[in-house]
Amino acid sequence: MSKNEQGYLDLAQDILDNGAVKNDRTGTGTKSVFGRQLRFDMSEGFPLLTTKRVPFGLIKSELLWFLKGDTNIRFLLEHKNHIWDEWAFKNWVSSPDYDGPDMTDFGRRSLIDENFKKQYDEQHALFVDRILNDDTFAAKYGELGDVYGAQWRHWRRVQGGFIDQIHDVIEQIKSNPDSRRLIVTAWNPEDVPTQALPPCHTLFQFYVADGKLSLQLYQRSADVFLGVPFNIASYALLLHMVAAQTGLEPGEFVHTFGDTHIYSNHIEQVQTQLQRDMKELPTITLNPAVEDIASYTMSDIKLNGYEPHPSIKAPVAV
Repeated sequence: MSKNEQGYLDLAQDILDNGAVKNDRTGTGTKSVFGRQLRFDMSEGFPLLTTKRVPFGLIKSELLWFLKGDTNIRFLLEHKNHIWDEWAFKNWVSSPDYDGPDMTDFGRRSLIDENFKKQYDEQHALFVDRILNDDTFAAKYGELGDVYGAQWRHWRRVQGGFIDQIHDVIEQIKSNPDSRRLIVTAWNPEDVPTQALPPCHTLFQFYVADGKLSLQLYQRSADVFLGVPFNIASYALLLHMVAAQTGLEPGEFVHTFGDTHIYSNHIEQVQTQLQRDMKELPTITLNPAVEDIASYTMSDIKLNGYEPHPSIKAPVAV
């Protein structure tokens, strides 16, 4: 079996064994370590975890959303992707325009109060329907601020205008592959106060050697059970896509972490996952006819041979 997934499992065990108990923004509490790194060799297979099912369709649609420079959740909802709903929904139910039942502390209350959960589900369904069908509502409450897509594709210049970091880095890889400045950043201190969720994966750098393209990500905050499996697969997919656009082979994805944590209400789920055997990693196939990275569609990205263990559910800390 691939050592790619073993590294992730070892990291989870390290946190359980050695993590410091810490408070956090969500009030949930974590076990946390600081400064860790994983490495994934793309020649060993695509690093989508097999010890639990990770929904690759959500990873695809989110990455395509980023690459289009989009910051409104309508595109995601059109692809049945709800992973960014909570932040937009929270903005709506906290606004003067909202006239439904009180949704204060909606994330945790919905887990323990059945009547509240029913109300929550009804309001959330209404919210989704209005985002999909009401342009004015979507423009106001589907917008998340300058999150990843905006920073990657429309970085605001102090002098005016914008920088398309993704376009620029692809052109640099083609024209100057030995550059040590093949960097894209999502962390803009000026924008942090207005963002629904300031970037967790903050900066990534490309590296070219021997006809292969590698990518290193720095992630300031890493939810190891729910978030990190998505992040690994998303940046591995981005590596494949940029390699395809630059005529290179995918090399290695290096994932470097700051605060690396397991939420207190994910401990049992992690322990269940650690008891499972790894399976063979899948492979990825991209449509070679796509000539621009923003032009990929869901059908242009194929996952082959993915036969994981069943999914393991856990609450999202918002």
